[in-house]
Amino acid sequence: MILRQVLHREPVAASYLFGCGGNASAAVVDPVGDIAPYMEAARATGMRILYVIDTHIHADHISAGRALAEASGADYVLFEDAEADFPFRRVKDGEVLELGNVTATVIHTPGHTPEHLSLLVTDHTRSTEPWFVLTGHTLMVGDLGRTELASSAEDGARALFASAQRLKQLPDHIEVLPGAYSGSVCGRSLSGKPTSTIGFERRFNKAFRIEDEEQFVAAMTADIPPPPPEAARNRAANAGATS
Repeated sequence: MILRQVLHREPVAASYLFGCGGNASAAVVDPVGDIAPYMEAARATGMRILYVIDTHIHADHISAGRALAEASGADYVLFEDAEADFPFRRVKDGEVLELGNVTATVIHTPGHTPEHLSLLVTDHTRSTEPWFVLTGHTLMVGDLGRTELASSAEDGARALFASAQRLKQLPDHIEVLPGAYSGSVCGRSLSGKPTSTIGFERRFNKAFRIEDEEQFVAAMTADIPPPPPEAARNRAANAGATS
């Protein structure tokens, strides 16, 4: 297993490159900014990028996903229900992306956006059990992502509650690698520590630990952080609606 986390400050975000060194197969998740560092990281680790995956159509920044996929010859991946005006590889809930001895299982985790996905990653050279989950803007360290682009904030919160309940089914030892951390507008009480575990978040994440759906909806629809000023334009660009 090879794993690289790339932390960004403008915008505040986290990107990932991971894969199987032995079989020279990698994926990049939620790339931001210049694509050169991802290309160099793949070259330095002797891996070919097979998949470039955006966990959702982002609104807080312009994704580098399509540019990186084109430059590397990788498939650009979104969840099957994503509304985008360009061709992409549509993945379904439960679908497994193969990266040599590493696999990434797609989990549909809507709520932040309807098409949001997470990736449960297993290194089969170590164990048949999963090792970590890439959670994008659904589960972050300290909070869950704000709801957006649902028919109502309540609908988004209910979808997010269902996604949280599904992630809680994962074993406590599973590492949580989120798509943002403290300073991001995508959550309210985010930690500056950009990794955690399911078990720690189950105990100490103020939103993730709520078990009652109505209490959860009330908490997630109160004082929702405003979207970034360019949110609508960014999402339109990332969906291919604008150049």
